[in-house]
Amino acid sequence: MKNFWTRIIEELSQAWIVTLKDIKVYYLRPGMIMFGFLMPFFMFFSFSVKREMSAGDGMARLLALTIFFTAAAAGPFIIPTERRLGTYDRLLAAPMSLLTLLLGKIAVGAFFAIAVSSIAVIIGILFLDASIAQPILMIAGIFIGSFTFSTMGLIFGSIPTRNPGDVQMPSTLIRWVLLFISGVFVPLSEMSTVARGISYISPLTYSQDLMNHAVLGTGELALWLNLSVLFLSGVIFLLPSIKLHKRGRVLGY
Repeated sequence: MKNFWTRIIEELSQAWIVTLKDIKVYYLRPGMIMFGFLMPFFMFFSFSVKREMSAGDGMARLLALTIFFTAAAAGPFIIPTERRLGTYDRLLAAPMSLLTLLLGKIAVGAFFAIAVSSIAVIIGILFLDASIAQPILMIAGIFIGSFTFSTMGLIFGSIPTRNPGDVQMPSTLIRWVLLFISGVFVPLSEMSTVARGISYISPLTYSQDLMNHAVLGTGELALWLNLSVLFLSGVIFLLPSIKLHKRGRVLGY
């Protein structure tokens, strides 16, 4: 048992080293700033102009957009870039498991989303004059949503290619589809039965409803359902990421 926990600690330490390395190298790269930082704010303000919504409603939507776009931006940009530079081969050759490496990459996107979401919270409180109904739930929702959507971004980063552009196109397309069928722009309560049924496909719907619970104090879906779907989505996203990475190693990527 002691050897087991020692091994776990070693693997987590290795994952943390990968995370710190990527934070230092990639957080200020133009691709991360554009797709991870600026895009969610641009989309929110372009959508909210001349729309009548409460400060709390605006803040809940801004948080959902920020978590979704920022967390999912890291994998599609960082991993293909490292393949092109040749640094990814060194990580694969390091004495760590593939799962440890992927957990480190997931943490990069998650921490980026948490940091940018903190900025969104400050903007909401100071400039939108919003109040938070359940601060602890909001923090928990930001953490679980950040890790879930970072894992989703890892799927696209796992595509065997050395060109980030080959990954950004399908990644952006899928994210836009999930965005427009979710309950971010049109609340679930205002959707038709068919549209609402389709919106349940998008994990962003559950993140948005969770933020509604946290900021507004109410939501359309059960709180346990939002948390469960987000957690299970992260696990489901991780499985094809592992498979794609193994396939990439066989193909020489």
